[in-house]
Amino acid sequence: MIIGKISRISGPVVNARGMEGIKIRDLVRVGELGLVGEVIEVKGDQISIQVYEETDGLRVGEPVKSDGKPFLAELGPGLLGMIYDGIQRPLEVIRDQTGAFIARGASGDPLHRGKRWHFVPTVKVGEPVAHGDVIGWVQETPAIRHKILVPEGVAGKIVKIKEGDYTVEEPVAELDTGQKIFMKQLWPIRRPRPIAQKITAGVPLITGQRIFDVFFPVTKGGSAIVPGPFGSGKTVTQQALAKWSDADIVVYIGCGERGNEMTEVLTEFPHLEDPRTGQPLMNRTVLIANTSNMPVAARETSIYTGITIAEYYRDMGYDVALMADSTSRWAEALREISGRLEEMPGEEGYPPYLASRIAEFYERAGRVICLGSDKRQGSVTVIGAVSPPGGDFSEPVTQNSLRIAGAFWGLDARLAYSRHFPAINWLTSYSLYLDALQDWYKREIGPDFIQMRQELLEILQKEDELKKIVQLVGRESLSEPDKLLLDIARTVRDDFLRQNAFHEVDAYCPLKKQYYMMQAILAFYKTCQGLLGKIPYEEILKLPGWEQLSKMRYVPNDQTESYFPGFIRELSAASMTKEVVA
Repeated sequence: MIIGKISRISGPVVNARGMEGIKIRDLVRVGELGLVGEVIEVKGDQISIQVYEETDGLRVGEPVKSDGKPFLAELGPGLLGMIYDGIQRPLEVIRDQTGAFIARGASGDPLHRGKRWHFVPTVKVGEPVAHGDVIGWVQETPAIRHKILVPEGVAGKIVKIKEGDYTVEEPVAELDTGQKIFMKQLWPIRRPRPIAQKITAGVPLITGQRIFDVFFPVTKGGSAIVPGPFGSGKTVTQQALAKWSDADIVVYIGCGERGNEMTEVLTEFPHLEDPRTGQPLMNRTVLIANTSNMPVAARETSIYTGITIAEYYRDMGYDVALMADSTSRWAEALREISGRLEEMPGEEGYPPYLASRIAEFYERAGRVICLGSDKRQGSVTVIGAVSPPGGDFSEPVTQNSLRIAGAFWGLDARLAYSRHFPAINWLTSYSLYLDALQDWYKREIGPDFIQMRQELLEILQKEDELKKIVQLVGRESLSEPDKLLLDIARTVRDDFLRQNAFHEVDAYCPLKKQYYMMQAILAFYKTCQGLLGKIPYEEILKLPGWEQLSKMRYVPNDQTESYFPGFIRELSAASMTKEVVA
């Protein structure tokens, strides 16, 4: 045990003396209350500590203690369904101890110590095992089988293993080296968990949101950022992605967000039904809540705690989606701590190492071959919200995130104010994963999927050009083909890209339904083009197809295959021409 004394206090940064031998990133307990902190600077016998709790009331001379270990996340069965703060304290347990507000110095075990899990071994006595091998499993939730992995630094032959009920602190296996294997592991949150190999991802993360799945997809193991000004829908977008994405596990980090938004997440998620299993969505979700009124220093830790938990489930062979809302609040915490350390500021006051920290975080995403003899594959997909001040995408956090992330989903305040949600600007957003996914879309959805996507994008791009002409000379000066393009573009925007996150049907749209909706729009567009010059344009606008297209998104998802093929035939040129003639 290393013991020193407080020499200086500056907000969440505390200086201490007399702690020779301590290392950067070691965990410390500060003051009589034992506030949790982390060493971030060492100068001789003086250290600087980033305290993760409020430092009000601390006095110079109070003790500082450390056991010389870094901040370690507890990993094991019981993580799913839990709500933690940024330093992995279980908020529900602490609420029962201290009430609605977290008392300083409060603590709780991240994993329940008394609960017994039924362990089923998958290896036998005499078999050799090493780091990353699966030795058995427990049924953590009805949807997720939690695989027990051999921890780092452990290897040998199994001499004792038995099926039965165990707590996380009881050994489930023993090796010939004398080492014991527990269901609980500890891992330093700032160190990425090792892998066998990183592989190219060619499978999309299906979100059920048409703007993402069709126009700007992200792969499983990819990364995306969602920047946007206040009120543009970042949090609702991330919540929709967390609810509907086809990831096996969801880790949702509320990093410095408003308390009312996190309250909505914390109260809504436990009551949501998982569309994949019919079970509560919390059965495959871990929530990390670090709201804006919580200590600023813990924001940085919350990001690393979340990505470590995500990597842990990835190592079991699961696809994990991590939602970080918002990385800007994390960067602001870095800026505040850097200022208190009197470091040389970089652009807009952020520390010079901002770019490398952001890169380190997003680089922990990826699809990998996990350690272990069974060569299982898993992935972590990172989706980070960015809150640029005033919606300025040229500010440092957005720009440094853009250099790393493979998909850019830019939110537009004008779309949000016009009640178009998700308010993703289709003219500025992009995805770098489309080439890697082309074969998958053609094979799994339809051979013309990519072609139809391109046609819809071209319609929207031409609409933007025509709008500038309309502003100068008016709509009536346009040719009929241009008028038709404007009207069909409105259908693409309002009936395809717009999606109601609170509608029981439209909240989630299967990829096959999205494919049929594109077919329907383009079939009707072709029909109308064939009628130009044959009948007045005003009659084309009276065709029933316009109204039918506006209702197609509300067709129940389980009726997709039975409804859309006939619907598309009705919109075909032959059927529509007969109706017009009649």
